[in-house]
Amino acid sequence: MAGSASEYIQHHLQNLTYGKLPAGYERADGTVLDQATWTLAKTGAEASDMGFWALHVDSLGWSVGLGLLFLFLFRLAARRATSDVPGGLQNFVEVMVEFVDNSVKETFHGKNKVIAPLSLTIFCWVFLMNLMDLVPVDFLPQLFHLAGADYMKVVPTTDVNITLGMSLSVFALIIYYSIKVKGVGGFVGELTLHPFSSDNLFLKVLLIPVNLLLEGVSLLAKPISLALRLFGNLYAGELIFILIALLPLWAQWTLSVPWAIFHILIITLQAFIFMMLTIVYLSMAHEDSH
Repeated sequence: MAGSASEYIQHHLQNLTYGKLPAGYERADGTVLDQATWTLAKTGAEASDMGFWALHVDSLGWSVGLGLLFLFLFRLAARRATSDVPGGLQNFVEVMVEFVDNSVKETFHGKNKVIAPLSLTIFCWVFLMNLMDLVPVDFLPQLFHLAGADYMKVVPTTDVNITLGMSLSVFALIIYYSIKVKGVGGFVGELTLHPFSSDNLFLKVLLIPVNLLLEGVSLLAKPISLALRLFGNLYAGELIFILIALLPLWAQWTLSVPWAIFHILIITLQAFIFMMLTIVYLSMAHEDSH
């Protein structure tokens, strides 16, 4: 039972991976490749052997699909917007836009027309990806298994590659706006002249490596913390759902429903935190103190 439970968990945590296997590679079914081949991995070992350039097809597919769903719903609401009695979709979109707009006004102290749309996109997109965690763990994987897919992870934010990709995009914006607002000299000065400084030129130069180390670690911690916080919370939540699915049917219903209700708070809160930290980091990037 322990072995089957372990295999069940590993199967549900494995991504559908597309990558390149080298010539002479012996696959799980015993076949040996005559030449290097791009293919879908049949086992976790094959996925690991595909290396860095392998793609998680399921994570990419669901994240892009949910992003398109977000664009479709908001575009549909915009096209059907009316000054008369609004429909449910228009009410929902207006509430979301007002909520994000107020959050930006309270937190972001610079002037940038990109921040509010970016924040709205981040919140809605991350929320939709997190929301997939409420789909029963066996439902969609079984459907895709019937279609021939060996693996299928349907929660993109349980894949650290997705969360790190989003956080690195935010990090690129932080660097861009830091240099744009403060200039190259201001940005370098922020990294080398803080938090320790002195009026003595010799001491100031002596403290540069210390400041660069401290500020560099602080700067690099921003995308890492953004990515790992979202990934860790959703991965843990998904793992609990998988463990519940291993229990008898009566226990599944007893535990899964309360956990799903509580998890609604988690998926909303994590989307909100990712959005708010993005706003805070970009606000700091717009602060010109030099």
